[in-house]
Amino acid sequence: MSITLTDQDRPELQTTIEEMVESGFTGVTMRVHDERGEWVGSAGVRKLGETAKPPGNGHVRIGSNTKTFTATVVLQLVAEGAIGLDAPVTGYLPEFALDPRITVRMLLQHTSGVFNFTGDYNDDGTFVPGIPATTAGREWVDNRFKTYRPEELVRLALSQPARFEPGTDWSYANTNYVLARLLIEKVTGHSLAEEMQRLILGPLGLSDTVVPDTSPEIPEPHTHAYYRYEDAGRPKTVDVTRQNPSWISTGGDMISTTRDLHTFISALMGGKLLPAPLLAEMCKPHPKAGYGLGVFVQGTGENGGTVITHNGGMAGHAALMYSTPDGSKTLTAALNYVDDAALSMAGPFQKATQRLVEEVFGGGQAERAR
Repeated sequence: MSITLTDQDRPELQTTIEEMVESGFTGVTMRVHDERGEWVGSAGVRKLGETAKPPGNGHVRIGSNTKTFTATVVLQLVAEGAIGLDAPVTGYLPEFALDPRITVRMLLQHTSGVFNFTGDYNDDGTFVPGIPATTAGREWVDNRFKTYRPEELVRLALSQPARFEPGTDWSYANTNYVLARLLIEKVTGHSLAEEMQRLILGPLGLSDTVVPDTSPEIPEPHTHAYYRYEDAGRPKTVDVTRQNPSWISTGGDMISTTRDLHTFISALMGGKLLPAPLLAEMCKPHPKAGYGLGVFVQGTGENGGTVITHNGGMAGHAALMYSTPDGSKTLTAALNYVDDAALSMAGPFQKATQRLVEEVFGGGQAERAR
């Protein structure tokens, strides 16, 4: 039975999330499961202008953590024999006339070479914009309730030249996971939400996790998300908690909670969702970026440990998900902030995640206090 710990039991963790708020986040909730029990803490505010703290298990748009859920469904369908991991994707989705060398594995590992529909960088650092929704600023705010169909996002991406020959390099592209969604739906005849419910959400009892498709709603309770842009030369901050996430689709549209994220990543790494050989394939990192199949595999610093992780940001909402390779120790967090076209929270986000990993999995104060 898990022991529930308080701020006083883990003051170093509470201090860390309070310092994250000082660095610019509006609200942070973190959940840690390890040999000392379960610790949950929050800092900051639920809504700008108010004093209430973020809820301990509030809903958050989890961004690219959606990719880990989606990759798991694909691999479960591989285990069922419905999909071949190294089969050409065009055999399942001939309507897109994909390069026949692109395999299912390449989608999940971002080695297909397809253009990222949310925009991509050339080797010289110049940015090639994607769909209008992601050009940022007021245009994004004004279009945040528009519906995009996944096929539309894929066709836009395929109208751009490939980044590289399939399988020869690595480049993160949301397009890969929208193709994975269409693949799931094609081979099963069911929506992604139905397959997610059948294979993950139902079996694990993840009742607070949502595949929203085009719905702009987010269940209560939740902390609010914001976007800041220039309007007639003045900064304007807008509440964007409600938005139609179809502009990102399976690249990052899901909603969950820190508790459900813990249950999911712990079960996945603990071998409850995938056969051991497929879990091993999932956690085999590409040499360029340490990316497996829907997860990053990264070191924890001085003690030589490894964590399996994915993080994600979604216009003022973000989520962190970390686990030891056996699922016995996890860190999940919900972050809320004021987003902008300059991605000004990217620096504090990087520093905060590095510190959290060091504190919980590495040689930080939390480790030394045991």
